Amino acid sequence: MTYTSQGWLEGIREAKMRPQPADPKNQVLNLLFYLKGDQNMRKIIISNLSSLDGFLAGPKGEIDWFAWNDEMAQYSKGLIGSIDMIMFGRVTYELMASYWPTAGPTTDEPVIIEAMNNLPKIVFSRTLEKAAWKNTTLVKEARKEDILEMKRRPGKDIVIYGSGSLVSQFTDWGLIDDYRIFVNPVILADGKPHFKGLKDMVKLDLLEAKAFYSGVVLLHYQPASAK
Repeated sequence: MTYTSQGWLEGIREAKMRPQPADPKNQVLNLLFYLKGDQNMRKIIISNLSSLDGFLAGPKGEIDWFAWNDEMAQYSKGLIGSIDMIMFGRVTYELMASYWPTAGPTTDEPVIIEAMNNLPKIVFSRTLEKAAWKNTTLVKEARKEDILEMKRRPGKDIVIYGSGSLVSQFTDWGLIDDYRIFVNPVILADGKPHFKGLKDMVKLDLLEAKAFYSGVVLLHYQPASAK
């Protein structure tokens, strides 16, 4: 599905309303989400790997420096279980769409493979003509009011992977509720930053710091105003 700046929310809503095979494990959770309504807005979570000097990729988009192991995969499975939608910018979307459809259980957790391929996904891009990866909606322009409306709708949380430009835009709009930055033991010296062109300083509160055996340290923050 491809949308300009309007109409994509209704398109996603209609797709979700089509008959789906019943999943008894999710029926109670779904009922609770619908009953809560606006009382508990869905969170937008950033989950990204970072170099020590604050880059999410090398100058040409290199990510071969990522430190990843089974321990981090187990943590990621927990996050996957708390979301029901993934958002991307174009560059990260193209990277993910070229990898996950052919990923095998010998290299990645089956739970993560299934989620990445089957969960609803949105890619925001003015230049992409189509988004062929399964369950992906292409939206030509991100608008703050549309994202706020999506957060108000019933459902689990939403995660953004990579997508530095999108993360920066949403941070400027005050839409990010949860920052999970996995700091890798490497200094890149140059690359693509997590945050670029922000208009204002954003103060954060530390919720958790967790060290992995790989040397990666998770820094889990929320905006200071969230308390």
